[in-house]
Amino acid sequence: MKICRTLLFMPGNNPGMLASAGALGQDMVIFDLEDAVAQTEKDAARVLVRHALRYARPEGMEVIVRINDLGTAFWREDLIACVTGEADYIMLPKCNVPEDLATMANAMQDAAANHGGRMPKGVLVIIESPLGMENVFAIASGHPLLKGMLLGAEDLTADLGAKRTPKGDEVLYARSRLLMACKAAGVKAIDCPFPFVNDIAGLVTDAAFAAQLGFDGKAVISPHHVHIVNTAFSPSAEQRQWAERVLAAAERAKKEGKGAVSLNGMMIDLPVIKRAENILARAGVPESCHA
Repeated sequence: MKICRTLLFMPGNNPGMLASAGALGQDMVIFDLEDAVAQTEKDAARVLVRHALRYARPEGMEVIVRINDLGTAFWREDLIACVTGEADYIMLPKCNVPEDLATMANAMQDAAANHGGRMPKGVLVIIESPLGMENVFAIASGHPLLKGMLLGAEDLTADLGAKRTPKGDEVLYARSRLLMACKAAGVKAIDCPFPFVNDIAGLVTDAAFAAQLGFDGKAVISPHHVHIVNTAFSPSAEQRQWAERVLAAAERAKKEGKGAVSLNGMMIDLPVIKRAENILARAGVPESCHA
């Protein structure tokens, strides 16, 4: 997956919003066939999303489609629309066990074989139940198609009987556990949306905290949140300059045959070099351009 600071959900039954997907500044867009669409509009939304994938795809942007979960009557038809519309990725909600990914992979292959189109590049899952959270590493490491995981904090806190708050203490454990599983498995860790749409100060704090924890990006439910989240997940000019100096110093030491080097009193060892490389990667600097 490319840089994914922001993943913006868009209702699959709103043609105007689908058409504007390329103009809002997010890194990736999620066409939503699940929570944003009423039961009576599922079929119409599926047609709209397939049309948007085929004829109104945002230029230069990867498109994810969130299908309905495996316990519904809709998900197989959703998958056919995704495959024939050539979605880049599929997002599976309410993933609870590793076997859900195998079910998805088999159904995707059947859809491609029987209906044409293109297999998606991969799958992202939403962990949004206590059972899913207990199985989070097994899911994260359970299938090569898995590319990322998103924390579904609203459903999770509802199941827990916890109150959702702007500060987010009630999801700190879930955030940390999902993040650790993703890093261990080598897949993208996507933070939950900030649900308090008009609390901009709260969003700034929440996004900065998620970036500090180490998430790769954050889902957003409002176009007004995109710029703030992009900023939170983008290294500052000072961070980038520091990273460039670190890698330059490390490269000089390597050429001079030195085993250790310091920069402004800080020992430059492998963890510091890795941190610098991560900063430049988040800034979109190709690895070949690092120092």
